[in-house]
Amino acid sequence: MDGREATEDGTITEIYSIACHKISAHLQLDCCSSHSVLPWQGKHLMIHSITDPSQKPLHLTGHHGDVSAVSFGKGRDPLMLCSASEDYVIAWDVERCYRKAREGAIASGTVIGTLIGKIVHLSFCPLDKRVSACSGSNMYILNSKKEEVLAVLKGHLGPLTASVFFPWDPNVLVSTSEDRTFKVWDVTKEEILYQSAVLSSCPLLCVYVTEEGRQLITGSADGQVWHHTVLDDYKCRLVMKLDLPNMEQTQRRIQESQAQQISGFGSNSTGDGVMVEMAKPVLGIFTFKPLPYSGHTKERDGSCLWIGSSDGLYLVNLASSELLMALRFKDYPDLSITLAGSLSVTQKTDCDIHCAVTSMFQPRMALWDIRLPGQLDRLCSQLEKALPGQELSVVPSSPPMPTSPLNAELTRRDPKPPKKTGPGPGKPGGVKDQSVVFHAQVKSSGYAVGSQRKMFTPKTNIQKKAQRPTKKSKKIEGLLSEYPSGLAAPTVQHALLSASPTHTPVFCLQYSGDGKQILCGLGDTSVLLYKSSLTGNPSVYTGHSKALSSVCCSHSCGWILSASEDQSVRIWAAGSREPTLTMGSDRFSAPVRSAQFYYLDKFLLLASGSSVHLFLSHLDTSRDDLKRYEQKSFSRLVRRFSTKSGTDITAMSAINDFFSYIVLSCGADRSIQVFDLNVGSVAMEIPESHSRAAHHITQNKVAMWVGSRTVKMVDSNSMKP
Repeated sequence: MDGREATEDGTITEIYSIACHKISAHLQLDCCSSHSVLPWQGKHLMIHSITDPSQKPLHLTGHHGDVSAVSFGKGRDPLMLCSASEDYVIAWDVERCYRKAREGAIASGTVIGTLIGKIVHLSFCPLDKRVSACSGSNMYILNSKKEEVLAVLKGHLGPLTASVFFPWDPNVLVSTSEDRTFKVWDVTKEEILYQSAVLSSCPLLCVYVTEEGRQLITGSADGQVWHHTVLDDYKCRLVMKLDLPNMEQTQRRIQESQAQQISGFGSNSTGDGVMVEMAKPVLGIFTFKPLPYSGHTKERDGSCLWIGSSDGLYLVNLASSELLMALRFKDYPDLSITLAGSLSVTQKTDCDIHCAVTSMFQPRMALWDIRLPGQLDRLCSQLEKALPGQELSVVPSSPPMPTSPLNAELTRRDPKPPKKTGPGPGKPGGVKDQSVVFHAQVKSSGYAVGSQRKMFTPKTNIQKKAQRPTKKSKKIEGLLSEYPSGLAAPTVQHALLSASPTHTPVFCLQYSGDGKQILCGLGDTSVLLYKSSLTGNPSVYTGHSKALSSVCCSHSCGWILSASEDQSVRIWAAGSREPTLTMGSDRFSAPVRSAQFYYLDKFLLLASGSSVHLFLSHLDTSRDDLKRYEQKSFSRLVRRFSTKSGTDITAMSAINDFFSYIVLSCGADRSIQVFDLNVGSVAMEIPESHSRAAHHITQNKVAMWVGSRTVKMVDSNSMKP
């Protein structure tokens, strides 16, 4: 039976599905990059070639009892296979077995264990010289070349469920048990190097160890996943704990919220029905490694794993605790198995994986080919579902609406005439005639002197000095030149300096619009303006009383904006020591987390509390020397936009290099909200977009120092350059 079904997360093709003589729900299956193996008719094995689907399956016989576990070796030349039943443990050379089958002879293996008991799990060491076999509460270490028991490891209080050798040390392995603990063993000394505490109320079913980062991941029968890091002395330190059912429910709520937005219902509705969630055991943990230049984003590199459960496969990013993809078997009705008892996953290519699976309640096994879409295709599909028939583009396609807040203009203040303090001269109580000087003699004004006959004579025929060409530093000239379009992102460190001698943290950074300067906001309340080459002394701007939270340069590069935890916003003219405009804590109810110039410097956009504030401002650098405390600059609030859920805003992004209506914000509730300031409302909400509250968000924008031929504008609706 061949079934094919596609969703936005991938396409599953059922390569084959076979009936068994009895239900085999908890058999250990295995796949490698070239082959898959399944127990067939109880006592036999069937090997299927993944690299050459046209090749006939290879059938192996040798066991007298039902096969309970199979496992491939780590090497590929030769490719080893180990199978176990209650009577024998047999090691097979796969290529030799294929050769014997082509010659018409009966393929045979090497018996390496006899009458050990019912074995539930097998695992080769990295060198394929030893095999661990879990039977009851004991673990047997067998020689893979001949029948020899090298060691018997005892220590668990319950039956073993899995064991894995460490990839970087073939003498160390880890085991899990129904006693809800895992143990790290030294095989040669038969000693326990580390023993975990009781992790769960349910048995631990599987374990996975990755050499990159030395990570150890275990999963339990109730869907809990523990992520440990292995130290040099093989002690394990818990990094995080993942709740797979909770992560799956969170993703489902996000999808339902998006569906409610599409249908016109409010996203805060929870519905009347109560969904009963079934148990989600972790049946297996498998690696996922994107290939170079595969089109997948960096978020998948090195820290992503497939977690197999009874109802689907889940791709999880360990670094961020995010559920990247969910392949639920029930979403593919043409598959012969929708509830798995055991499974195994191997990666063929970046977007192609194979999965061997057994049914939990039916006597059936199957092999699936799963094709994953590229990351860009998935994003486009999600946007099409979230915004059907709507246009939401960073680059506006039409002028602002007549009622748009962006049409607001600032009425300039007329200077007030000086107030009269009393009646004028000649009136009762007025000022009397009096001398306007304090000396007896006054110098003549010159009216009685004859006029000057000879005027000044201008100098002509002046030879101008030849201007010497100014010498430019090669270092600075290289920094200000056009960025090459054929090169990748910079990776080599150019300069390193300390912004403060007291090791003050840098909380915010931004390049100026022309790329010639770098603006830094420090934790000691100061703002530093460096040259982009990081040479020379920076310009220092002080005035805040608490750490900086945001800095921004204007599009004209003439103004500097800063926001602080002291609930104030200040704007300086470039090169001025005193702020031109100060907006104090009386304007905001909470600290300003993000502040920037907006709409080609027409507006000030500030995020404070749960609101985005849109201000108009008039900046005047002139001062009265006698009243320097009085500011001639002023600002006016145009509109305040609040988040749908009322959550505090942690980050904000808007484009100031050209006219754009879109403002993105991240909330403390882990949501992302898209504001359309042309309409003046929230156009889209992505709830629980991250596992933690996001601290930064940005958009693709034009850089003035990049050549025009290398600049690409991205439309968020089509996701195409």
